[in-house]
Amino acid sequence: MDASKKARLEEAGINVEEALNRFMNNEAMMMKFLLRFPQDKNLPALRAALEAGDTEAGYTAAHTLKGVTGNLSMTRLYAAATAVSDSLRRQDLAAAKAAMPELEQMYARIMKALSEET
Repeated sequence: MDASKKARLEEAGINVEEALNRFMNNEAMMMKFLLRFPQDKNLPALRAALEAGDTEAGYTAAHTLKGVTGNLSMTRLYAAATAVSDSLRRQDLAAAKAAMPELEQMYARIMKALSEET
């Protein structure tokens, strides 16, 4: 992987070395899965659940998003999803909503970096 590509991904919050390890140092496979991430529907589902006040559906979406981002070594987005997921597990809708701006910001950074890779 060239240094500028690696730097862009890392600036967005992706631990490239960890991700490569997860994908057995197969950069093409890693990029294939990273570039599929924009099609993940968990963030829209989380937004809808929070808007509806549905902590159960929100927890499911946040927890799944946490798992996806963890598996892709999106460390900052994973931390933000964890904060929302943990709040919803406790049925604390206000705390989950308060944690959403950080999640949205980290998500936007990832999406921008990934759009530069296509």
